Amino acid sequence: MRPYLLLTPGPLTTTETVKEAMMSDWCTWDEDYNVGVVENIRRRLVELATSRPDEYTAVLMQGSGTFCVEATLGSVVRPADRLLVAANGAYGKRMGVIAEYYRLQCHVMKFDETEAVDPAKIDAYLTEHEDVTHVSVVHCETTTGVLNPLSEIAAVVKRHGKTLIVDAMSSFGGVPIDMAGLGIDFMISSANKCIQGVPGFGFIIARRSLLEQCKGVARSLSLDLYDQWAAMEQGRGKWRFTSPTHVVRAFMQALAELEAEGGVAARHARYAENHRTLVSGMRALGFKTLLPDEVQSPVITSFYYPSADFDFKAFYTALKTRGFVIYPGKISQADTFRIGDVFPQDFVRLTEAVKETGF
Repeated sequence: MRPYLLLTPGPLTTTETVKEAMMSDWCTWDEDYNVGVVENIRRRLVELATSRPDEYTAVLMQGSGTFCVEATLGSVVRPADRLLVAANGAYGKRMGVIAEYYRLQCHVMKFDETEAVDPAKIDAYLTEHEDVTHVSVVHCETTTGVLNPLSEIAAVVKRHGKTLIVDAMSSFGGVPIDMAGLGIDFMISSANKCIQGVPGFGFIIARRSLLEQCKGVARSLSLDLYDQWAAMEQGRGKWRFTSPTHVVRAFMQALAELEAEGGVAARHARYAENHRTLVSGMRALGFKTLLPDEVQSPVITSFYYPSADFDFKAFYTALKTRGFVIYPGKISQADTFRIGDVFPQDFVRLTEAVKETGF
């Protein structure tokens, strides 16, 4: 039973069949779970992420996406290494905060929240600072919906011979990515984003040869990416600590539904149509998008408040009573709200509901 439709960047509305997958209990020591569910998911994630699956491996990690970002930075970047973070929103900046906590040698290259990361500036910085060993970037910046030019960024980073870490939290599963083709070394995402599972764990897809070199690097017990991976490899899907079994089983169902939809390419096409339907409907009502079309992702769309006296809370409540929940904006320079994706017909109904509110 749905009290409303979640039009948020994640957690998001899930199908009834994904919810139903959580109705059984699973033993974390049993092969039916470890091999039949966890190993199944790990294999399918790698197959989704890369054209050369033999070169990559997947690690599942309890917690939100930020737990997985922290696990990656804290387990991959050594004290003697130097990290460059390209940031054009809250989640890029959060990587810099994680680096501060771990006392990593790190430079945060800041871009405006409404502009894409510029590969040329990364190129110039890496040319000037040859001691940089790792570069991290957010693919789809959830703050605004900017889709950073990952192919161009990856080409620059690989030309300089650096390790590339990508936060693909709001893009993986909804935007085609080939890790091997781009040269991505570590990619991070979460169960409750484009694959449309429920919150509770995230995952890291890693170049196996580099992950194998990370033993002993982590400064955290719970967030030790190498140890988590080694336990899953040796135990055939066994987690080091208590696994979020119900959430993991739901995710396997969500993966099956992604495949039934036609895979990432088909889901991306649906998201693109969602975005077109949403934007055309909202613009017809007088709302303006925050971002120029050329840097806009199909996953998250931000809109300016329509007037200086716009009451977001009242607008939010009016839509909620009509069956829709949207998301407040998160940028510092403008008042905005964000809308994520479901199906095109849902956005037809949403724009009708917006019109009814009278805002």
